[in-house]
Amino acid sequence: MNLLPTLFALMALLCGKSNAAVKPNIVIIYSDDLGYGDLGCYGSPVIRTPHLDRMAAEGLRFTDFYSGAEVCTPSRAALLTGRYALRSGMASPRRVLFPESKGGLPPAEVTLAESLITAGYATAHIGKWHLGIHEGSRPQDQGFDETFGLPYSNDMDARADLPKDAVGSPNPPADGWNVPLLHNGKIIEQPAGQSTLTRRYTEHAVNFIRAKKDAPFFLYFAHTFPHVPMFASPAFKGKSRAGIYGDAVEELDWSVGEVLAALRTQNLAENTLVVFSSDNGPWLTMGNQGGSAGLLKDGKGSTWEGGMRVPGIAWMPGKIAPGVTTQMASVLDLYPTALALAGASPPKDTPLDGTDLRPLLFEQKSLPERPFFYYRGKQIFACRLGEWKAHFQTQGGFGSPKAEAHEPPLLFHLGLDPSEKRSVTADHPEVLARIQKAVETHMATVNAVPQQLD
Repeated sequence: MNLLPTLFALMALLCGKSNAAVKPNIVIIYSDDLGYGDLGCYGSPVIRTPHLDRMAAEGLRFTDFYSGAEVCTPSRAALLTGRYALRSGMASPRRVLFPESKGGLPPAEVTLAESLITAGYATAHIGKWHLGIHEGSRPQDQGFDETFGLPYSNDMDARADLPKDAVGSPNPPADGWNVPLLHNGKIIEQPAGQSTLTRRYTEHAVNFIRAKKDAPFFLYFAHTFPHVPMFASPAFKGKSRAGIYGDAVEELDWSVGEVLAALRTQNLAENTLVVFSSDNGPWLTMGNQGGSAGLLKDGKGSTWEGGMRVPGIAWMPGKIAPGVTTQMASVLDLYPTALALAGASPPKDTPLDGTDLRPLLFEQKSLPERPFFYYRGKQIFACRLGEWKAHFQTQGGFGSPKAEAHEPPLLFHLGLDPSEKRSVTADHPEVLARIQKAVETHMATVNAVPQQLD
């Protein structure tokens, strides 16, 4: 019989610290361009993800979980601020930041890391940033004590003579991109060795967990993959039925397993909320290197379900009961949930767009009905309310024709028609009226701010 857990509990009580008084750790693992249908627990028949499947079996798997936007930069801004990206100026027709962009996440924005620091948390960012490279917008300026990773997407800083089709190649050139790898703001490698990134990210994440095991911590672990160009380490390359895309996802799955194992080894699992998700849907125009949205329509860059409905798994053994929920939630909800768990105060005079998920996570209670807005740039293209979704404009992912306006809007029941094939606008004018009212109410709260991506 192992008496160590009992001894640890007695020691904590003798010191006047019960388990209930210990602030929980927060870990957010964010993949890049992972599709709704790319994990075993979400139905993939070809990509092996045993660690994420176990995480889903032990935790709460969301069937209706959303990114904050249809592409990278605004989605990450939404996650770290708890606000739709246009509120911070991180949404525009240009869509994402580029290495030559002058803007970035404004210093006035209060990130989740900054809020948690005020509650005594150690903070770390590992992986891709893509929220700005200039002073004031960098990870170390936005509340992270430690940072290790790439400043933006791994397909940026391309070699001048690189063929156009190299980014989506199953065997991209290792020296095709000059993206730097930074540690605490300093370049330690350029170009970054992309086949080593997932492994090195994971090592830093595990080391951070070990180093901070005695104090509450927030780890934002934002993977580079499966964004193109696609790389995997020798231990995973050529091992998946799904080609290099599957190799990259299976290595990501391994990484998740290492993080969860570190939490278990350090006796932190029951006091750590881990959330896994993706920044947007799959980049379908990349073909075999573009992933799958499963039964959902379209992918990255669109406001159809495949562009913004993504995997979402919440894990906290002994606190979150295993299950599957059809309740709608999004990355916008992680900010208020984390603040509530940490006992931290929300930023003053700053409207948050998410809701506290604790009743759903820990008590299996239904959340109140609330709208979710599908932004493309600065415009609302669609809105979901309950099981209903209205499209005011539609446009496919990258390279698709111009947006098509719909008057009256298209209306879908996502429970009956998750693939958005059958519009039922004519049959439910009362539903459409409720959705349009929700949009009007939301827009009344939106103020003009300086744009960062233009």
